[in-house]
Amino acid sequence: MNSTQSIKALQDNVARVIKGKAQVIERAVVCLLARGHLLIEDVPGVGKTTLAHSLARSLDCSFKRIQFTSDLLPSDIVGISVFNRQKQAFEFIPGPLFANIVLADEINRTTPKTQSSLLEAMSEAQISVDNQTYPLRQPFMVIATQNPAEYHGTYPLPESQLDRFLMRLRIGYPTPDEEKKVLDRPQALHPADEIEPVLTAQHILDLQAQTEKVAMEESLMDYLLAIVLATRQHNLLSLGVSTRGTLALSKAAKALALVRDRTYCLPEDIKELAPAVLAHRVMPNRSPGMRTTGFEHTERIIQDILDSVPVPL
Repeated sequence: MNSTQSIKALQDNVARVIKGKAQVIERAVVCLLARGHLLIEDVPGVGKTTLAHSLARSLDCSFKRIQFTSDLLPSDIVGISVFNRQKQAFEFIPGPLFANIVLADEINRTTPKTQSSLLEAMSEAQISVDNQTYPLRQPFMVIATQNPAEYHGTYPLPESQLDRFLMRLRIGYPTPDEEKKVLDRPQALHPADEIEPVLTAQHILDLQAQTEKVAMEESLMDYLLAIVLATRQHNLLSLGVSTRGTLALSKAAKALALVRDRTYCLPEDIKELAPAVLAHRVMPNRSPGMRTTGFEHTERIIQDILDSVPVPL
């Protein structure tokens, strides 16, 4: 299969389970091809975990699920060193983070200390334990799900953790017609168990390499930088987009171009993905008594910036 056929096969396979959410599936694939990590935030029961599970099942790669709870420890994720009496030495037992696709389910139900154990893995694809560094398998992707921050029993993700996610998505409720199809599905098995892998790890590595070769003209780089600079100077934001965020938007735009069978980026690629890539990386000015609902406020600010920054011709 060529790249177009491979990407379509992956999207179609996930769409067998996630009904009526073509854009959500496309952006999840974009995140994978851009070597990024995905944060899915929405209310309980709309298919966050099913989307992550379906994407993982569509790839012939190792997959681990971590259910985040308030008593989860960092060693439960990265692994632990155990003394081996036969060898008279400590032996490292890898944790579930040593997989190609890692589902961090309800990531904001654990403490910030445990959340921070993901930082090195998500930034550098490696784990450091007891002065030893262990590389992670490639491809490597963390798909995290979380309930909105105002729900009971949640811990807001710190800015440093949010900045590691290339993209944040919401699924939303299905239409009545699509929900009817869900009702008509056999309930005995998990929906993702109905599908088989369509791509291998090597397929994904090849597609990621092709993504990096997608061309972005200098005028588009200037457009992207103008958007980022506007977030740093906006009077409603106390924290603008970091350099990591700038790179993330560039990689995501290139991946979207490849998904849409192009070898070059368009301004529309940047403009379409900017809210999903940037809104969770900025911090609004907070006044006394101010309450925010998810990232809706910062999404509006990003959209206002997009409306004000001239698009290159």
